[in-house]
Amino acid sequence: MQEIRLLAPGFLLSMPQLSDPHFSRAVVLMLEHDAEGSFGLIVNQESDLTVAELMAGIDTEWSGAADEKVWAGGPVMPGSGWVLHDGSDKLGPSSKSLNEALDETGTLKVTDELFLTTSAGNIKLLSQHPARRMRMLLGYSGWSTGQLAAEMAAGSWLHCDIDMDILFNCPGDEMWERCLRSMGLSPETIVQSSGVH
Repeated sequence: MQEIRLLAPGFLLSMPQLSDPHFSRAVVLMLEHDAEGSFGLIVNQESDLTVAELMAGIDTEWSGAADEKVWAGGPVMPGSGWVLHDGSDKLGPSSKSLNEALDETGTLKVTDELFLTTSAGNIKLLSQHPARRMRMLLGYSGWSTGQLAAEMAAGSWLHCDIDMDILFNCPGDEMWERCLRSMGLSPETIVQSSGVH
């Protein structure tokens, strides 16, 4: 069994025996995993909603690409908003980094390169000054105490390291296979009975 501390941060790849349709070929960015439960965001399921439409709903202008889509982070609280982003971008012409401009109580450091913004004020700032590498999501994925451990013991998930290039530059429908190949696995080796062959 994998140690708790190794699961988050990291990617979890759903295996075919996981019957929940929300997680078919899902890549989940695990953000918390401890004895109390687990929390993550599905990062490869694009929605039909654009970021501009979402931000217009809270009277905020979106300064990024007009066709930028919102991603479905999971089935829990589908109205909750999250932003994954790189924090190294500069804020306009100033020398201040984007992360220095964000209220630190509303943005969490996931890795040295990856940050999660949760507060409305910080999300509005990111809407006006989008990071070069950024993904806006609605909803999240959660597991109660022992639930994820049981699913992993049943072979329903495969863990791998976070890859920033896959996270931000890979089309959603290719991400699951790219993650497998990054581990030296072929998607054809994944079978329903017991995971990897």
